Amino acid sequence: MFPTRALAVAAAATTALALSACGSDSLSEGGATTSAAPTASASASGPDQALVAKLPEKIKSAGTIVVGTDATYQPNEYLDTDGKTVIGMDVDLFDAVMAKFGVKTEWVPSAFDAIILGVQSGKYDIGVSSFTINPERLEQATMVSYFTAGTQWVTQKGNPKAVDPDNACGKTVGVQKGTIQADIDLPARNKTCTDAGKPEINVLVDADQAKVTAAVQSGKADAMLVDLPPAISAVDLTGGSLELLGEQYDSAPYGYVLKKEDTEFGEAIAEALEQLKTEGTYDEILAKWKAEGGATDDFAVNPQVS
Repeated sequence: MFPTRALAVAAAATTALALSACGSDSLSEGGATTSAAPTASASASGPDQALVAKLPEKIKSAGTIVVGTDATYQPNEYLDTDGKTVIGMDVDLFDAVMAKFGVKTEWVPSAFDAIILGVQSGKYDIGVSSFTINPERLEQATMVSYFTAGTQWVTQKGNPKAVDPDNACGKTVGVQKGTIQADIDLPARNKTCTDAGKPEINVLVDADQAKVTAAVQSGKADAMLVDLPPAISAVDLTGGSLELLGEQYDSAPYGYVLKKEDTEFGEAIAEALEQLKTEGTYDEILAKWKAEGGATDDFAVNPQVS
């Protein structure tokens, strides 16, 4: 149907459960956190000197890689209870990847739709924020696949507004700014509605996914679209006041975002992922975050996607 988007959604948001520091536009480099390897198994094996030799000189000299991320997408990347430390599945996995290179990671919260530009400008060495790989992004960056996910609809428990994902014309649907759900999926659905002489979907867009989730909880939105892992997390964190609607669709790979010219570094990252998969660390990290369903063994630079 439609290509999935590039991110995972934020945690849910009742007043009691909302993250205290979740507005992606308000996050700044002042909240950057630096971490080393996340797991004993990843760090115990030590750096691979062949991989270390493939580090870009800037990163090798600094001993740290600067990572742009939208830290509002639980369980993939989000702020811990201290409001400063970026944690999540993506964080643990990429920290383990960088342990293979012997460098630390500095996680810098950013607005999602500013990360690729930040990588292009050199503000970030890499973008790690549940980016779905698609042709448009491959025109702008080198991407390394490491996970798969599809788009999932979410409603209030019991679907009181009787939302039908295949006929949501006239419904109010929340979505996060800058995502493929917002930029491609819902516009295509709206064209189907108007072509059939039906009212458009009322699309509520916010830069902060936690606010999108809160809109569904409060009834301001009838449903939302988001990747499956954060959709499941939102249901869990709201105590079951939300539920998944239908099945996920258009599963596609997530990719790390590098500058176009950084293909050699991308190949080295893919090799590090393969090592983590062989050692079992890759699957351990996904299991910790209940994300086993997105596991892959296809770690590729600029994979062919539709």
